[in-house]
Amino acid sequence: MKELLLTPESFRLDGRLWLQGPTDRFMGIGRLELLGHIAETGSISKAAQAMSMSYKKAWDLVNSMNAQVNTPLVSTQTGGSHGGGAVLTPAGRQVLEAFSAAQERFQEFIRQETERLLG
Repeated sequence: MKELLLTPESFRLDGRLWLQGPTDRFMGIGRLELLGHIAETGSISKAAQAMSMSYKKAWDLVNSMNAQVNTPLVSTQTGGSHGGGAVLTPAGRQVLEAFSAAQERFQEFIRQETERLLG
């Protein structure tokens, strides 16, 4: 295939990996990144800021993920004199680790297939 392309060095395979539920996307790279930022910052608001995402959008994504599982991925505490917060539950950490690993395997697959087609 390489010989058919005008500039084969400028081509590469690309793709995205996500886990689709019956009615909504459950996990993808953006949701994975959001979970990672929540784990790091302890805050949905700070996680949203780190991603240049609105607080409402981040909340909607967290609610969507939590609604699709038996055990919530993110646990929240409402603000007060000491402020609120958010933490990943054990289920949330499990999903973060499992999908991160799947994402790494997917990227390796893309790299290998690019080499096979264009190398």
